[in-house]
Amino acid sequence: MAKAYRVSTGIRVWNALARVGISAGFGARRWRILTVRGRKTGRAYSTPVSLVTVEGRAWLVSPYGRRGWAANALALGEVELRRGRDARTFRVREVPPEQAAPVLRAYYAQEPITRPYFDVTLESSDADFALEAPRHPVFSLEEIQRVAKR
Repeated sequence: MAKAYRVSTGIRVWNALARVGISAGFGARRWRILTVRGRKTGRAYSTPVSLVTVEGRAWLVSPYGRRGWAANALALGEVELRRGRDARTFRVREVPPEQAAPVLRAYYAQEPITRPYFDVTLESSDADFALEAPRHPVFSLEEIQRVAKR
């Protein structure tokens, strides 16, 4: 049984530090600050995310389930991803489970810290990973705009 995600004080501190570091261009190259407007408030919300690359294409995964940012991204249809001074706006679309399976497999292999939140293992079949897709949305990214580096 997959672990339920709870936002603890430690996670809040880690996310705050990660936002500062990634905004300055530090950390793994796959890390970004995702910013999306709230579907009810219109307020901008930001959180650190880790992109996964499959067959030369970057994908966005919600590893802890259908969190607020994922619902907002689906409702708005776009997000901003920032690393250092590079900011890009992307159109996002949730992909079907069959398309999500190889992306989830790659993300699972890349991010061991998120594994307790999945009901699969590294040896699981693509069908098992496809069953995870409704609980862990996978988004395709289509670049809309690139903000010039300052």
